[in-house]
Amino acid sequence: MAFQPPYSPSLFRKGDNASGASVVALDNKIEQAMDLVKNHLMYAVREEVEILKEQIRELVEKNSQLERENTLLKTLASPEQLEKFQSQLSPEEPAPEAPETPEAPGGSAV
Repeated sequence: MAFQPPYSPSLFRKGDNASGASVVALDNKIEQAMDLVKNHLMYAVREEVEILKEQIRELVEKNSQLERENTLLKTLASPEQLEKFQSQLSPEEPAPEAPETPEAPGGSAV
């Protein structure tokens, strides 16, 4: 019993132009489909990155605003009010010593 390959050996003969042309055409179609998928994925990823960058900008802005409000409230509060507030904090939350300087945004590109 002779071994029969699962493909037509004529696909790989250089002398058979018709089969060679169909293989090249098939390869081109596959390459075009892969390029289409790649382009679609790259577009989707870029879109998601832009959405995430905008969310990061909004969160950094909100964080800065809250830090400014916190600093202002600390400066306006009397020592008695600060002491009362710190005594109400749960033991897991350490009382803030001093306002920290926020780091400049944009350290790493997303």
